[in-house]
Amino acid sequence: MSGHVIISHGLNSGPDATKAMALAQACDLLGWRCEIPDYRDLDAVMPPMGDVRARIARLQARVDAAGGPVVLAGSSMGAFVSCRVALARPVQGLFLMAPPIALDGFDDLPLDAPAVPLSIVHGWHDELIPAGHVVAWAEKRSARLSLVNDSHRLAEHVDHCAQQFALLLGALS
Repeated sequence: MSGHVIISHGLNSGPDATKAMALAQACDLLGWRCEIPDYRDLDAVMPPMGDVRARIARLQARVDAAGGPVVLAGSSMGAFVSCRVALARPVQGLFLMAPPIALDGFDDLPLDAPAVPLSIVHGWHDELIPAGHVVAWAEKRSARLSLVNDSHRLAEHVDHCAQQFALLLGALS
């Protein structure tokens, strides 16, 4: 069985970002359909975080258009938005890279919803989101968590991210 994946890029990144492309390649290899919405227009407004609510609305629209449960994947702001959308739309699973657990203007990400398979990759040396915050959140969710010797961008672990994502998709197949 395969399904549909929506990959959300990070703030001030784009659909052709290295991690997004690596995840898309994993989808192709495993027979999953995928799309990568472009949020760059929303990132350009309302500095410094862009229009987060409009990002959420755009992703909700893409989930609705998919016509059934999807897997959401995202990096940084894309991870935050994916979690928010998963609270309101049916998802099969979540794959988060460097997820912000808290964001100014929003409630912290909840611990109890959604109850779907969750896999996280985070850098021990993330300069924006302390690893300890992610560890505590992941522990309460019983999430699969991979901590790597890297910074927020996870630039040295793109292949590792794709491998962890493929493991999640494989478990859902």
